[in-house]
Amino acid sequence: MKLLHTADLHIGKIVNEFSMLEDQKYVLGQIVEIAKEQAVDVVLLAGDIYDRAIPSVEAVEVLDQFLNQLLEENIQVMMISGNHDSPERLSFAEHILDKQGLFISGSYQGRLKKVVLTDTFGEVIFHFFPFFKTAMAGQFLEQRVNSVQDMAEQILKRERETLNKEKRNVMLAHYFVLHGGERAEEQEEGVGGLDAIESSLFDDYDYVALGHIHGESYMGRRQVTYSGSPLKYSFSEVNQKKSVKIVELKEKGNITIEKFLLKPLHDMRIIKGELKELIKNEVVGLAPFDDYICAVLTDKDALVQPMDLLRSVYPNAMQIVMERYQKQTLEEKEQVAAKREKSLLENYQDFYELVEEEPLQGEYLELMQEMIEKI
Repeated sequence: MKLLHTADLHIGKIVNEFSMLEDQKYVLGQIVEIAKEQAVDVVLLAGDIYDRAIPSVEAVEVLDQFLNQLLEENIQVMMISGNHDSPERLSFAEHILDKQGLFISGSYQGRLKKVVLTDTFGEVIFHFFPFFKTAMAGQFLEQRVNSVQDMAEQILKRERETLNKEKRNVMLAHYFVLHGGERAEEQEEGVGGLDAIESSLFDDYDYVALGHIHGESYMGRRQVTYSGSPLKYSFSEVNQKKSVKIVELKEKGNITIEKFLLKPLHDMRIIKGELKELIKNEVVGLAPFDDYICAVLTDKDALVQPMDLLRSVYPNAMQIVMERYQKQTLEEKEQVAAKREKSLLENYQDFYELVEEEPLQGEYLELMQEMIEKI
């Protein structure tokens, strides 16, 4: 059985006031063509189908066209909700749609949804783990839930009671997943702990199709993987090469994973230099002029309406960053980071000295130490 894994479509997303709908239609069309050319049996959509809980009419039409194109090719679709989706809206009429080969799970009702398909090697069991908050799952669980890890442990423990490990099991999930405490490259330092799941909880599953992280990465083993988003939605993603995963399940334990690159309608890139240099024909001609552009301007002098001038040659210029302000912001972030590395007492000493213009010492220092220890 062949699967195509993608996630984080964010249909209807607006980036820097630019609608991404045409870009999304373009790349979704590529995904349909890849699925057809590779004779895919099932497309896995691992959450964040829409960008908003209440999507626009246009966004709904784009998804409708995409799903219809797949179903017309007899390609079945497995879809879960992500944190950007409304579970109720996304899973509307899910039981009716099951009969059409479109399998959706938006919320948790005490057990994970399962779908069983069959190929020449036997059954493949698909398990759906959509995004939901711990409070929503707590009413169905026996023990108190203090974190996403707690919730996942209890849910998957219950699922293991009926899990047939002799069969091939595929999981769709939309969460932050860590491996031994290690984050995917895109995850911020603060992400983890209460809102993350350890990858070891998925050890019983042959393939785990993850969504939530926009960069392609795997957690611990290649079979527990983020496909990444099909488009770049931030200038922090300019160096990423977007793709989908083609997963072929043969007999139990025999699985191959191949990556297929996607080509955007408009790429995202960052250009840097003085404004007068960036708008010269020889510079503009170095790459497609209609890419989405972030211009880092190195000009020292004040500029009059620089965006208007930039868009006269780069019609899809999205953002201007003045380098001198960027440096100031970076220095401020470094100062904040340095403060985090200091103890509570050290930070208070810095604050005291700033306000009183003298160091904190003597009985006041001892009093502060006692207060911090009590806290």
